[in-house]
Amino acid sequence: MEEVLGSREAVGNAGSRQVYAAVAASCLGWALDLFDLFVVLFVAPIVGKLFFPSTNAMLSLAAVYASFAVTLLMRPLGSAIFGAFADQRGRKKAMIVSVVGVGLSTAAFGLLPTVFQVGVLAPVVFLVLRLIQGIFVGGVVASTHTIGTETVSAKYRGAVSGFVGGGGAGLGALFASLVYLAASAIFPGDQFEIWGWRCMFFAGIISSVLGVFVFNAIEESPVWLALNAEKKKSLTAARGSDAVEGKSPLRILFSLQYRRILLINLLLTVGGGSGYYLTSGYLPTFLKVVNHVSNSTAGVILMISSLAVIVASTAAGHLSTLIGRRRCFIILGVVRLICFPVFYVWMAHASSVAMIGLYAVLLSALGSAGYAPILIFLNERFPTSIRATGTGISWNIGFAIGGMMPTVVSIFSRSPAQLPIALAAALFIVSVLYMIGAVVVPETSGQLGEDV
Repeated sequence: MEEVLGSREAVGNAGSRQVYAAVAASCLGWALDLFDLFVVLFVAPIVGKLFFPSTNAMLSLAAVYASFAVTLLMRPLGSAIFGAFADQRGRKKAMIVSVVGVGLSTAAFGLLPTVFQVGVLAPVVFLVLRLIQGIFVGGVVASTHTIGTETVSAKYRGAVSGFVGGGGAGLGALFASLVYLAASAIFPGDQFEIWGWRCMFFAGIISSVLGVFVFNAIEESPVWLALNAEKKKSLTAARGSDAVEGKSPLRILFSLQYRRILLINLLLTVGGGSGYYLTSGYLPTFLKVVNHVSNSTAGVILMISSLAVIVASTAAGHLSTLIGRRRCFIILGVVRLICFPVFYVWMAHASSVAMIGLYAVLLSALGSAGYAPILIFLNERFPTSIRATGTGISWNIGFAIGGMMPTVVSIFSRSPAQLPIALAAALFIVSVLYMIGAVVVPETSGQLGEDV
């Protein structure tokens, strides 16, 4: 109970400047790291040819998405490492180290030799670097997904959840779209396959530079500071999360008390993550291999889609505050079940750029809106002492599984013509899983800082 009271008082004492800075830093941190991940998706067909060549273009594409999934599989490990660090040493320190690490590892991809230069060593080094990048990205989730929501008052937590989780993703995709347009203009035609894709990766250094300057200026989470001060007063307490003082956050999270909570969380995060990666994550490829639009047209469509993601995610997050997290998940689940398959099939048969763009915008917005309230839901599922670890691991395991779905879809699609049906089927299945999660999870609104 002392943790609850301390957390609430700490949030109430946070000044408006501190609140805005924390939210902006959380969103920017997540945006920069998703920018680094989106770069691979934007150049997936080229990377496939240069690092995973095959006589079947779909197999090369599947290999690129598999390398993307490798990064996602390492994210739970990153959350375990940096989440525990954030819970024990502070959100701010964990954020700085992880964001800088992602930026540097992304820039390193631009220096890699291709399979035509060093043979089989090229894909091996590529995959190793993806593993390293995945660890740092997992750390970003653990820190950025807690410091923002812990700083704002209860009535804005849902909106911040959507703005950081979905809006950050939209901003990341927007940054990637801008870089993609610039690189395509500077290196037109065949030059893009020689230098353009490398410059897109080099842009990842922006994450490291901004990470140092921006995140050094923010203040630590007031909720974490309150709990840390309480810990210093007493090494033991009678009940609540302080009853497990001295145990590592990981040990607590996988104890019998929280193991079931973790497993139930995965129903939503797997469904939400799959929906995201099969929409925003797959659209850059879909536009190229199915709709056959130009680089510049695809860039514009994806930029507009990114803006729609920011609006839809923030709105969906705030809706969860107005009507409750669980009810919001159920409503979004029903819409996903119906609209996801229909929009992809219609998009494949669209004859005009305007209609292609409309379906892309709707798919992106719905894909991100579906997971926008998940961030705050996970925050409310865990007490402050293990929140970064619990949120990070719940989010990253689900999104790691979801991130493998594009690879599965690419493998089962023997040709680009089969992609729309494969995507429609996959999205229907993961939306059913999402609906199951929406029905079985408890309502958590207003429980941030409480031992649930």
